Amino acid sequence: MTLALALAGGLCYFIGTCRVGSGTYHSLGSGVFIGFICGLVYGDVTTGLIIGASINLVYLGVVAPAGQIPSDEIMASAVAIPLALAGGLSAEMAVSLAVPFGLLGVFLDQIRRTSNIYWLHKADKYASEGNEKGIFMCGTWYPLAVTFLIRFVPVFALLFLGSDAVYTILEILPGWLTTGLSVAGGLLPAIGFAIILKCIGNAKLLPFFFIGFFAIQYLGISTMAAAIFGACIALIVFFNNQNEKEASAS
Repeated sequence: MTLALALAGGLCYFIGTCRVGSGTYHSLGSGVFIGFICGLVYGDVTTGLIIGASINLVYLGVVAPAGQIPSDEIMASAVAIPLALAGGLSAEMAVSLAVPFGLLGVFLDQIRRTSNIYWLHKADKYASEGNEKGIFMCGTWYPLAVTFLIRFVPVFALLFLGSDAVYTILEILPGWLTTGLSVAGGLLPAIGFAIILKCIGNAKLLPFFFIGFFAIQYLGISTMAAAIFGACIALIVFFNNQNEKEASAS
């Protein structure tokens, strides 16, 4: 594992989880974005995007009830994508490799949340003293520094120091096991699609999903074109609803 790729994985994990910037970290922590960055560093953007998109599909319908993540997509991507690029693994193998690291990321997130309790009480102390700067530091820079240690350091160390061990294990694994992992990796994106369908399973929304799916499959339009058409249809529906509300109000 090259130093640059290990740095890229660690920084992607930190940036994607630091919660700086309203809404931006969701995009910066996606598998596609991490795949693009790691592919750029490695010199193979296409493979990086393919692996990142495959991992993205697994977590497509995952929700975080009450802010509690069931699996950490960002760590799964930040670790599995660099390992897959450096080791020449297929996208299916990368997906199988990503899932355990996603569960490990949940544990790291619990450590971060627990550490924030200290800064919360520290901020209460500063508030009683009227120390505005102390409150600001406890709400921003101190937790951010701890987050860097919790997020960046483990991923960087794992990629830089532990990658050879991972590759050695993969080499000694029997063929039937690696084949099974590849098959499982191919099924996991389908599970991601099933979860998102369950989330948007409203009878009024499903026709739009199937219109987009069959338009790509049978009309041969690109995904980008389908997204543009979908945005236009969404705007038409929105404006029609607004007109109906204005008419009923008047």
